[in-house]
Amino acid sequence: MSALRPVGARADGDDDAPAAVAEQPAAPAHHPSGVAEVIRYNWPLYAAGALTAAGGWALARRLPTPAARLARAGVLAAGGLLVASTAATWCVYDRSELHGYTWLDELLPDGPGRHLVVSTGLDEASRPIAARHPAAPQRIADLYDPALTATGSIRRARRRVPPTPGSLPARPGALPAASGSQDSVLAVFAAHELRRPADRAALFAEVARVLRPGGSLVLVEHLRDAANTAVYGPGAWHFLPRSTWLAHAAEAGLEPSAERRIAGLVTAFAFRRAAA
Repeated sequence: MSALRPVGARADGDDDAPAAVAEQPAAPAHHPSGVAEVIRYNWPLYAAGALTAAGGWALARRLPTPAARLARAGVLAAGGLLVASTAATWCVYDRSELHGYTWLDELLPDGPGRHLVVSTGLDEASRPIAARHPAAPQRIADLYDPALTATGSIRRARRRVPPTPGSLPARPGALPAASGSQDSVLAVFAAHELRRPADRAALFAEVARVLRPGGSLVLVEHLRDAANTAVYGPGAWHFLPRSTWLAHAAEAGLEPSAERRIAGLVTAFAFRRAAA
């Protein structure tokens, strides 16, 4: 097996790579996020849910019997949702094929080729993809900006997990790659953190620009659908509907080419730029 080129380093023949990007020392091993990390990143939500349930149960003891029964039923429902969402997160992030990226072969049968990984603050895709495809030139676009990615979970994740060495700063409307230079672009749990539709539209337009004709965008997201709402409740409103992603892709001239469900709760799309 050939030696793995440091992520973000200039490769021979990589004419559009910035000369200033030097080889980086190997980053310390990082375990991809599981349920424990998800709880750390979102601890205020978990704490609020637990405190609300405890407070509701205590309050029910002071209420008349009919109201107390309703209060306890609400507490049990809230507690059940908290348990269900935690169990679902464990199944997806700790037990499924998600972090192994074996599913990527179905979306990109010929491999990612020269590819760009898009991150909005927590990049857990570049390392496993580079490990599975060591001969494929890779670069990482880091879109993290507190003004654009304002959720507290991303800020907490950023403090715990530093950017991958060699990551290049980017904006939704300015990705660090030449037009038509990439065989694929991969955005794994990244695009939904851009909360403004205009920023997502700009990102999709930039993806279409940097892809070669016939190149593919791989987009991985939870969706605001029945399955995710059933286990995450109101938290599923942080996700975006399938129709939103299809609309952004269509506006950018990208056509759906494949779609795969992971662990029943995560959807991986492949969108293709039309061949010339």
